[in-house]
Amino acid sequence: MNMSVVVLEISGILDGIRGNELRREVSGTLANGADILLIDMKEVNFIDSSGLGALVSAMQIARNANAKLFVCSISDQVRMLFELTKMDRIFRTFADQDEFNRQILATQ
Repeated sequence: MNMSVVVLEISGILDGIRGNELRREVSGTLANGADILLIDMKEVNFIDSSGLGALVSAMQIARNANAKLFVCSISDQVRMLFELTKMDRIFRTFADQDEFNRQILATQ
């Protein structure tokens, strides 16, 4: 089965404005037929509550499209936020793209 995988690399501050862009990118990518989305956050140095909300709605957009969404390369600050808000139960996170490739792509 040939899965279409798209990596979205985001950087800087994930806030309301960037979050809206992310939602649009996710919707567009899924509309183009992606089955699996990986949001690589290695360049994200700060995330606020609206950025967190954008990630949750990106996950819902993916679910509605019967696609999968994963996150990788999150900073300690983002990881702490994920744990505090229980987002670590919603999102499957990977250390980096290599780990994602080994665990997800190898099993498709």
